[in-house]
Amino acid sequence: MTGRRGPDHDDRGEQIQAAEREAARQRILAQAEAERIPAEETTRAVPDRRWRRGRQ
Repeated sequence: MTGRRGPDHDDRGEQIQAAEREAARQRILAQAEAERIPAEETTRAVPDRRWRRGRQ
């Protein structure tokens, strides 16, 4: 015997692994969405006048 329990058990194991991968994928996507910074906030110009101090 090879220690395998048959094709039905293998299929079930693969289904469980696929479901776990999908659940992990959904958790990662949810976390990424929660931490996402809107593009409007990252592209807003912020005046930085520090470089002008030496020219005045």
